[in-house]
Formats: sequence, C-alpha cells, structure tokens
Amino acid sequence: MSFEQHNRRLAPWSVFLRRVIVSILMSGSLIAMTLLIGVCGYHYIAGFGWVDALLNASMILGGMGPVGDLPTPMAKIFASLYALFCGLIFVAAMGILISPLLHRMLHWFHIDEQDLR
Repeated sequence: MSFEQHNRRLAPWSVFLRRVIVSILMSGSLIAMTLLIGVCGYHYIAGFGWVDALLNASMILGGMGPVGDLPTPMAKIFASLYALFCGLIFVAAMGILISPLLHRMLHWFHIDEQDLR
C-alpha cells in the first residue's frame, strides 16, 4: 500500500476509503492466519479437540490467556511461544489498521492553506 508524499495534495476520500478497506482486510488476514496457526498447534501439539483448540487460540490471541490445562511440556512450550507471537501480531495488525488514518492526519497537518482550496 503506497501513500502520497508530503509535498502532494491530500488524497480524495475514495482513495482514503480504499486504503482503509485494504488495511482492514490485511490486518484481518494476518489475525486469521495467526488464529489458524494457534488452532492447529493446540489441536496437534496439545491434543485438544477442534473447538477447545479454537477457544484457547482465540483467548491467547485476544490477550485473555489459556482456558484449558496443557498436558505436556511440549504443549506448554507451544503455548508460551504462541502467546509471544500473538503479542507481536497484535502490534503489527494495529499498525496496519491505523496506518491510513495516521497518514491522513499527519498529511493534513502538513498541508499549506492554498492546497486546501
């Protein structure tokens, strides 16, 4: 996703809305892939059923913490690595999500008065 440079005019609303939609889709895809990794990990490594794996992965991804007891040391290692990974993904997804809004706001602050007319 490319943005206009500071010496260019502010992008029209249609371009801005397209950027917002693309950023929502990109961050949503990133979260969905991360959730899929967690569900598969909890299912195959921890031995949870699919619904319990989804619940645990969703809770970790949402920052709430695991729900079920982890039966093996390997499952505990996976859960700790997945929790760290989810923290990074959350920061990345938020960055992707707010980048069009932040760019537009910063661009607006740097526009000269004659460019607004």
